[in-house]
Amino acid sequence: MFYREAGQFKTNYQADQAVFPILQDRMAIGAILVIAFVAIPYFGNDFFINSMMIPFLIFSLAAIGLNILTGYTGQISLGTGAFMGVGAYSCYKLATIFPEVNIIFLIVVSGFFSAGIGVIFGLPSLRIKGFYLVVTTLAAQFFLEWAFITVRWLYNYNDSGAIEVPQREVMGVIITGASATPMARYLVVLSIVVVMTWIASNIIHGRIGRSWMMIRDMDIAAELMGVRPLYAKLSAFAVSSFYAGVAGAMMVFLWLGAAEVESFDVNHSFLILFMVVLGGLGSLLGSFLGAAFIWVLPIIIRAAPGVFGLDISAATGEHVNFMIIGVLIIFFLIVEPHGLARLWAIGKQKLRTWPFPY
Repeated sequence: MFYREAGQFKTNYQADQAVFPILQDRMAIGAILVIAFVAIPYFGNDFFINSMMIPFLIFSLAAIGLNILTGYTGQISLGTGAFMGVGAYSCYKLATIFPEVNIIFLIVVSGFFSAGIGVIFGLPSLRIKGFYLVVTTLAAQFFLEWAFITVRWLYNYNDSGAIEVPQREVMGVIITGASATPMARYLVVLSIVVVMTWIASNIIHGRIGRSWMMIRDMDIAAELMGVRPLYAKLSAFAVSSFYAGVAGAMMVFLWLGAAEVESFDVNHSFLILFMVVLGGLGSLLGSFLGAAFIWVLPIIIRAAPGVFGLDISAATGEHVNFMIIGVLIIFFLIVEPHGLARLWAIGKQKLRTWPFPY
């Protein structure tokens, strides 16, 4: 009864094509932003913010980047972890060379270095597709991992081979380094993710996004209609890598505090790919749902025995966690192969037509 668009008249084309044409959707987005910016910092403790919310937001942004490439453009990639590493190492070098520059600005700028590398490794997509492109992006993953280890200049010749985050302030508030509070880092991460999600939504619903989806659906027909595959595919690789690079820089500077090459290995590429597939290909909401399913849900499952007073060893709890997550993944893929976002869309559609949902 409460989710109706009756009486909400559209008087112009812009209102009719809005991302959230229904008033209830706009109110829900506003409520989510209020909860994220006000309620969570006020009620959340350091563990909840640092172990759940910050990595959830960072992985959501990385999943958005991969979803732009795989979900909206149809170009499968297994190099997201490496592109995140490019952003992290670029931000580390920029922070070393320009210590007085605003660290948030450097985090965003580091994404452009990742975008450049993404365009280079995206060139084979002009000639190959499918499984062969997967192999190419996997080769990019291994090559960049090798570069992170071999090129010692990237980590300032540290004997440990790790990049360590320096302390930086923004408007008198410490946001990076050991002295930074989880709340300060969370608010910075949240602000960046919200802005970049809004930008991604506008790109996808614009001319560039439509060209990506035309390439995904039928590239030959898209080319005959005037879409340039060179521009469409390389722009998708650039934007996707940019988002991955910013996510990688935030992961090191605003979450971990230090990182080695293992933080950007192929396991992270598969992890983000699972987030996109489970959340829903071609959906920004699916990127957030997939990140919540893969990252937040296991933490909740591990904490459940302690809440109910059960004495379970750490190893047993981890095994049970893997079993539950595995069963849920199989269940959701069987029930709705198009991901959690599709289940959410079906539920909304049934609400709009209730009590005649079928």
